[in-house]
Amino acid sequence: MGEAFFRGEGITLHFGGVTALQDVSFAVERGSLQTVIGPNGAGKTSLFNVVTGLYRMEAGDIRLDGRRISHLPPHRVARAGIVRTFQNLELFGNMTALENALTGGHLLSKYGPLDWCLRSRRFRREEAILRDKAEAALAFVGLSAQQDLPAGNLPFGSARLLEIARALCAEPTVLLLDEPAAGLNLRETAVLGDIIRRIVDRGITVVMVEHDMDLVMRISDHVLVLNYGEVIAEGTPAEVQQNPAVIAAYLGED
Repeated sequence: MGEAFFRGEGITLHFGGVTALQDVSFAVERGSLQTVIGPNGAGKTSLFNVVTGLYRMEAGDIRLDGRRISHLPPHRVARAGIVRTFQNLELFGNMTALENALTGGHLLSKYGPLDWCLRSRRFRREEAILRDKAEAALAFVGLSAQQDLPAGNLPFGSARLLEIARALCAEPTVLLLDEPAAGLNLRETAVLGDIIRRIVDRGITVVMVEHDMDLVMRISDHVLVLNYGEVIAEGTPAEVQQNPAVIAAYLGED
């Protein structure tokens, strides 16, 4: 496998006697969208958890732009530029949409606890910059009008977009989206797909786990297929859609 911008090689993970990932390798080009698909329990979210440092793999190597990140804890993985969303909404329901977005930007803040307590000039300057970035991220996903609403009052589709806006505030180099279309209707999914492609157009590398095959085939540049923790196929959406192993394992005969 070549020196791709974001790559993993030989990733292996077990939970007791259960194999979650077995010798999984991937390569993602800079500024592209790669989607990971597979049946439930195939190891997709486990792969994300390994990449972000939540799980410690038993073997393998993960590199971002040549830098080894597979030994880093989650907060350092995020600071290195790999930011994720989750299958289940992880928002602060009593905080406004804007305040939720700001929490993503705080990953990059440089002021300390004393600056925060004293509301120092440095604190005020950084907070003003972060607020501008948060408002821009909300505008990017179409949530400007809802920025002052509590996140808990947002429709489900808007809450999904808020998670993406919050992740963008952390200025990711690689954005990991874990089933972003789960629970969305057709119109919301179409809007989501357009937003994801616009993120890629901004030069951000996106890796997505997704079950909505129409969305996957419409917006992905490359698709990686897992089954029982192993890679069974990869290629363009058209290539994967015609692969007999994928048809048997996941897509069905239709």
